Amino acid sequence: MAKILKIYPENPQENLINEVIKTLNNGGLIIYPSDTVYALGCNIFDIKAMEKLAQLKKIKLEKAQFSIICNDLSHLSDFTRPIDTSTFRFLKSHLPGPFTFILEANKSLPLAYKGNKTIGIRVPDHPIPQLIVEKLGHPIASTSIKDDDEVLEYSTDPELIAEKYDHLVDIVIDSGYGDNMASTIVDLTSGEPEIIRQGKGII
Repeated sequence: MAKILKIYPENPQENLINEVIKTLNNGGLIIYPSDTVYALGCNIFDIKAMEKLAQLKKIKLEKAQFSIICNDLSHLSDFTRPIDTSTFRFLKSHLPGPFTFILEANKSLPLAYKGNKTIGIRVPDHPIPQLIVEKLGHPIASTSIKDDDEVLEYSTDPELIAEKYDHLVDIVIDSGYGDNMASTIVDLTSGEPEIIRQGKGII
């Protein structure tokens, strides 16, 4: 059964964040809030956790396009090819924020991402994922929680999310109602921003 942790953005309790970190380090899956929708996350360096995440999404890991959640832009060089000054300035002016930026990947990607030519980077404008990444010491893999309802695309109620994923994840972070609009996906691989999916972020 998933453990529900009530962690609020205004005052995230350190002991609860530490519990999340311990779970991630032990290969667990978490559901966490962001500046857009609730999302599933795991340790990017734990291949078994990444496989569990792919299974949950009913896709093969090698075909998965899980974005990488960072707490700032300092991790960029770990995963992406060198980017020019204008692209970096563009990223800096939009992050933290409700965007996923597609960038060219380098050859030092974690095992689960090997062979990927591009990578999606997110820096959510929300203290909880930022704190998790900061305390963990490296980014996490992430994918949005879709809703099975034909009308609702994303689940917003953490209690209903916890009910649905009760036996599938280890921790659900309840941070109040989430948004129902996902991030805007922007492809920066050509040097010019190209919107792949219009979401919450406006460019």
